[in-house]
Amino acid sequence: MTHGAMSEKMMHEVLRCIDEGIHVVGLDGITLFYNPVAARLDGMDVEEVIGMHVLDTFPSLTRKTSTLLKVIDTGQPIYNQQQTYHNRYGKRIVTINTTLPLRVNGHLVGAVEVSKDITRIKELSETVIELQTQIREPSRRRASKIRQRYRFEQILTQDERMMREISRAKKAAATDSPVLVVGETGTGKELMVQSIHHASPRGKHPLIAQNCAAIPSALLEGILFGTAKGAFTGAEDRPGLFELADGGTIFLDEIHVMPLDLQAKLLRVLEEGVVRRVGDTRVRPVDVRILAATNEDPLESIKEGRLRKDLYYRVHVVRITLPPLRERREDLPLLTDHFIRKYNDRLGTDVIGVAPEVERLFARYDWPGNVRELEHTIEGAMNVLEGKVIGLEHLPPHMLEGADDTPLVDDVQWESGQSLREVLAQVEERLIRRAVADCRGNMVQAAKRLGIPRQTLQYKVKKLGIERP
Repeated sequence: MTHGAMSEKMMHEVLRCIDEGIHVVGLDGITLFYNPVAARLDGMDVEEVIGMHVLDTFPSLTRKTSTLLKVIDTGQPIYNQQQTYHNRYGKRIVTINTTLPLRVNGHLVGAVEVSKDITRIKELSETVIELQTQIREPSRRRASKIRQRYRFEQILTQDERMMREISRAKKAAATDSPVLVVGETGTGKELMVQSIHHASPRGKHPLIAQNCAAIPSALLEGILFGTAKGAFTGAEDRPGLFELADGGTIFLDEIHVMPLDLQAKLLRVLEEGVVRRVGDTRVRPVDVRILAATNEDPLESIKEGRLRKDLYYRVHVVRITLPPLRERREDLPLLTDHFIRKYNDRLGTDVIGVAPEVERLFARYDWPGNVRELEHTIEGAMNVLEGKVIGLEHLPPHMLEGADDTPLVDDVQWESGQSLREVLAQVEERLIRRAVADCRGNMVQAAKRLGIPRQTLQYKVKKLGIERP
């Protein structure tokens, strides 16, 4: 076998095994290559498609609606085109297609289409829209069952910074201005957003949430702004979430993940107060308040090109920044007791608290999942607990890795001849090092935890040569 023949065979095998549908046709519309993934999507066998014309194989398509034939006719590529069709068994298939012209020595010889199956995602998104439509029906009972209503009084905290942010949010709730909530995963962004909405004059109107990272970009535009019949193959007249939220609030979570072209369209909606459904020429007025959230520093998202600066300034009218749990450790006992009471009611248990060593571990643990992680840790422990006190043995293994439950004074080497002052100095250094490490070098938080002035802590850190994380 020649080198060229070997390379061609290897390329053919790669295309056959790739995890997306590949369909290649010639200028006459006859199928030249069709891989098993494409066959599985269409409910056909590879052998019955090879050598057949596209329109003979897919009778529900026409010369105008077939993306392969359209590319052959125009010579222009089509990127991320949604297509809905029925295979030979009548099954509805929804794909995202990228169709490219094939050229040899500058001459058009055919077209190749790469298809990704999003049928299940499309079905789920349509279900979400149907549920949101039902919420708009005049049935308060139905709406209350579909979504839990969080309010400000349900946000438990003793942290001064958190209380300041809640105060800002309460003031913002009385207005119609956009609000951007910034916080790590699990810090309670949706709880804050719902509290703002339900305390606002729009509280009796719908609050509709959409996670911008949960839906493929090709579907997200239709979900947000709606679709017009004929916008793409299989498209129907359907309102988007902005129309469904008319008079109320729309919550866009992880807004920094939204594709940049869609961010530009969102900005126009916010500026003009109208939406245009995908494939429609008519504009529809909407009265919607925007609440957005991101788990990243928005300025970093702008710097890295994921968030448009103009959209950021449009939704950043009021900013609420939620501190991570590791920076509000004084809330740990309060939240722990709350979650124990919550799951006592749900699980029918009678847990009274956590063991002292668990309390010490909680105080040192970094809590990357924040309040959500604490809640799931308590829930998991109470599922396996037989007594009334949560111990270390009831916690997830990853929390116990590297855990040091020895009291601080036992870590100090008391050498013969040492004075009490020298031993206390060792204990003080140990406490300072741990506080600085636990607070990730934040001198304000570390000083607050140690109960000493920030200037005093900075002096001691410098004197002891402690490196800040």
